[in-house]
Amino acid sequence: MKVSSHAVARMLGPWRDGPGPAHQRLSDKMRLLILDGRLSLGAALPGERDLATVLGTSRTTVGTAFRTLVEHGYLATQARTRATVRLPGDTPPERVAGTDAETIDLSFAAPAAPVEVLHSAFAAALEQLPRHFERHGYDRYGTAELREAVAHWYGRRGLPTRPGHILITNGAQHALALLTRVLVSPRDRVLIDHPTYPHAITTFIQARARLLPVAVTSSGWDVEQLRAAGQTANLAYLIPDFHNPTGMCMPTSVRRQLGLGCLTVIDETMADLALDVPSPEPFALHMPTAISIGSVSKSVWGGLRIGWIRAVPSLLERVERARPATDLGTPVVEQLASAVLLNEHRTRRPDALRQLRSQRDALRQALAEYLRDVSAPQPAGGVTLWATFPGPISSRLAAVAPDHGVTIAAGPRFGVGGAFERNIRLPYTLPPGQLTRAIRRLARAEQALAHGATGTHTPAPLA
Repeated sequence: MKVSSHAVARMLGPWRDGPGPAHQRLSDKMRLLILDGRLSLGAALPGERDLATVLGTSRTTVGTAFRTLVEHGYLATQARTRATVRLPGDTPPERVAGTDAETIDLSFAAPAAPVEVLHSAFAAALEQLPRHFERHGYDRYGTAELREAVAHWYGRRGLPTRPGHILITNGAQHALALLTRVLVSPRDRVLIDHPTYPHAITTFIQARARLLPVAVTSSGWDVEQLRAAGQTANLAYLIPDFHNPTGMCMPTSVRRQLGLGCLTVIDETMADLALDVPSPEPFALHMPTAISIGSVSKSVWGGLRIGWIRAVPSLLERVERARPATDLGTPVVEQLASAVLLNEHRTRRPDALRQLRSQRDALRQALAEYLRDVSAPQPAGGVTLWATFPGPISSRLAAVAPDHGVTIAAGPRFGVGGAFERNIRLPYTLPPGQLTRAIRRLARAEQALAHGATGTHTPAPLA
């Protein structure tokens, strides 16, 4: 993949800021872009002359920066070819989640498995399974049991829904990927919250869409900006229910006003995780044309890869026809177990919500004690805090933090154009004691960074 000079310049942002010679500042900034995954491995960079022209600097500055990156193993060069992005040969291999008991992983916003609840649901599912043995098991719409359960879930929330308006997927991310394949063409404009879910950004970029980011600020969603962007967009993707990563919930007054001039996909993955406010009403109550996606991965367990799409049957038919390119259906046992969980109202469990509140409070207390300059507003629900540091250190902190026993997700992974270098997402899905230790280690990493430490750790997987 070739990266243009203008694309590199946008990612670099104000690279001239800071101490040291220009070539050093440029190489340091490009190294962070590589470590943060914004310059992907194997990407071919623009020529020195072209990049120098766009950056408004000398070719000598760019050439020296490139040579520094080559010497340290971040670029590979060959005669008459573009420099390509790589990683140093001595970079530690990517850590597999769960293999290092000493490193605390804050890159996954995933709840602990409710063992007894899952055991009971799967036991019931296995009892029901023989009813499906006479069928071939490849159902691209999903089992009738789960489609009915999802429809009833919407009905309990005040939105009458028929099973024919539901299609079952392998998680919410799979739902979004299927909708993108059907609804988005190259060069289409897609309106997104900014920040937003990183895998959604990746999905739209891979579809060669043009992203229209609209800020979600500490004040929430700006109706006028969303409406203006919606007039030129082909599709909108919003997370109004305990937004990932900020945890904010869109007020009912905003939902009632928000008429967009484009198809709108609403991510309801966090809808059952209200901590301090009543559960939000379905967005489609106020925008009947909205396409809703949801799952049980955040409300129950990440390993239960069951999601769904709520839409008009004509759109679901298009999705069903496109689906065989990637899969032929969703596992039956998992669907039956998810139907049990939904029918027994196990996606909103008071004990699990109390635990999340306790963990959220422990995380905020640890921040107040060990990272006093970091602000992190208390979210009304969901599973994450959106923490803001005084300075733009997010990518550098993520690169050095594993050396101090903690893994984090840098803010720029949740945005476009290098935004959110002052932010990191902090999940509160771990026990309170573990969260406190994680923040204590993160504080040590920040101190090391302030004393000139650098890191070579690549971005961790996240969810």
